[in-house]
Amino acid sequence: MIANQAKIKEAIAKGETSLGIEFGSTRIKAVLIDNQFETIASGSYEWENRLENGFWTYNLVDIITGLQTAYSEMKRDVEFNYGITIRTIGSIGFSAMMHGYMAFDKTGELLVPFRTWRNTTTSVAAKELTDLFEFNIPERWSIAHLYQAILNEEKHLSRIDFLTTLSGFIHWLLTGKKIIGIGDASGIFPIDELTKDYNETMIKQFDEKITNKGFAWNLKDILPKVYNGGEQAGKLTEMGAKILDRSKNLQPGIPLCPPEGDAGTGMVATNSVRKRKGNVSIGTSVFSMIVLEKDLTKVHPEIDLVTTPNGSPVAMVHANNCSSDLNAWLDLFREFSEAMGQKVETNQLFEVMLNKALEADPDGGGLLSYGYFSGENITGLEHGRPLFVRSPESNFNLANFMRTHLFTAFGALKIGMDILTKKENVAIDGILAHGGLFKTPVVGQKIVAAAMNAPVSVVGTAGDGGAWGMAILASYMLNKDENESLEDFLDNRVFEDVDLKEIYPDGLDVDGFEEFMERYKKGLAIEEAAVGNLIV
Repeated sequence: MIANQAKIKEAIAKGETSLGIEFGSTRIKAVLIDNQFETIASGSYEWENRLENGFWTYNLVDIITGLQTAYSEMKRDVEFNYGITIRTIGSIGFSAMMHGYMAFDKTGELLVPFRTWRNTTTSVAAKELTDLFEFNIPERWSIAHLYQAILNEEKHLSRIDFLTTLSGFIHWLLTGKKIIGIGDASGIFPIDELTKDYNETMIKQFDEKITNKGFAWNLKDILPKVYNGGEQAGKLTEMGAKILDRSKNLQPGIPLCPPEGDAGTGMVATNSVRKRKGNVSIGTSVFSMIVLEKDLTKVHPEIDLVTTPNGSPVAMVHANNCSSDLNAWLDLFREFSEAMGQKVETNQLFEVMLNKALEADPDGGGLLSYGYFSGENITGLEHGRPLFVRSPESNFNLANFMRTHLFTAFGALKIGMDILTKKENVAIDGILAHGGLFKTPVVGQKIVAAAMNAPVSVVGTAGDGGAWGMAILASYMLNKDENESLEDFLDNRVFEDVDLKEIYPDGLDVDGFEEFMERYKKGLAIEEAAVGNLIV
């Protein structure tokens, strides 16, 4: 143990490390790994989006504060455990929630508050662009936000000089480079698989469509340049080092890999970048990513077509709502426990309550819930209302209550996945899952296996999630052999000795989920009525 600690200390001193920082929807996390890809330190910052003037947003103060806090916590973790102050790092990478809208003028001023992926205010723009391109443009995508602003004749449009995502903004802030990783780029605008760049034909179609608006910019002029995984994408500037490390110990000149979206880092963290592999990433939202071996036969509004961090085509099913309502109910149970004079640790609360779902009726006992904190694109709802419903005949107990809330967390995702597997006959060899839910063994895997009707594996890094995956991408840039693909790097180095914990779908669970989904689809009228009549 002492020898290993000395070895890690030496690696930190020499900068034989890689740092990944990911801006998730509820937490910003920093993970420092060694050249054996093991986590040696971490830090985090909790935050929440806000609904301001009709848009879900995070303000710039929170973005910078969160970045600095997550880094400083990781730095303190290193100092406490290894007695050394970080002055250099081998490589760094930033990732964040994909999509959204951050528009800047020539002076670097943010023209409107950051509009996140969670906003469902772009339905008209998304539909028009989907028809124009004959390619599904989801409401979350940056191009949909831009075009909706054009349709709304917003005043800031003529001043736009740069349009990017949250990860692209952080990278620009710390390196001065207006670039983006191809995976995150694929949530800004459609990517051409052959050129590994924005689709030129569609770029021209967009420019022609808005030519009468008289803007001084063309679309490609304001978008970040696309980089592939493994490429060096700039270096930490002197100002960037001071922003990242408030103690001013960190030295500039550290190479950065291309910034990525949380979908891409989830694929890396679960080693699911090869064809016929998939992953599920679970948090405030939930999405599945399946690497395709052939094109889909038609456009499906429920399916996004994006890419891996090395440019392979991916079918993505993204649901806006997942764990928020489940977490809210667990907080209520925590409050009850504390009112009874029993303080419960978070991990214990989750473990006890989630495991109750294993004792439930296969379909959840006739109960029904919708965890819609916001609108849900897959089910066509522009707004959401968290909702729990039961009939007098339902089997209302704690086990069924918990199973129902787990089932419904994946309800919208299930609708999209059924399109892929039942209509498009997409083959899936296995699903790898990550996110905080999987810190509690077995339960989350069984539920996801039932939803996907496919084997689900969880790796030991599931709790570290995308921040660890981003650190791996930074390490890949620094340590890959010449012409070594990302797939080979992951298979032969990162995951070579990893013991996957795989769970196959249980027939009773699969049938129970299907029964629940029939109730879920019929009950959407109840959710629609709640949206129409429960005024916020």
